[in-house]
Amino acid sequence: MIIQYKESKMEEKRDHMIEDLVKKGIFKIDGRQLYQLNYYELMKEYIAEEEERKKVPN
Repeated sequence: MIIQYKESKMEEKRDHMIEDLVKKGIFKIDGRQLYQLNYYELMKEYIAEEEERKKVPN
C-alpha cells in the first residue's frame, strides 16, 4: 500500500475545494481546468458557490 502525504495544509484544502466543486458539476472556471487555478482564484469561486448555495432554498 502506497501512502501519499500532502505537501501542506494549503494543498490539502485546495484539493478539498476542487473535489467539492467537481461534485457540484463545476469543472472549469473562465475556460481553465480547476487544477490550473491558483489558490486565490479557486477560493474565490468556492466561496461564491457556497454563498449561492445558501441563498437557494431547499
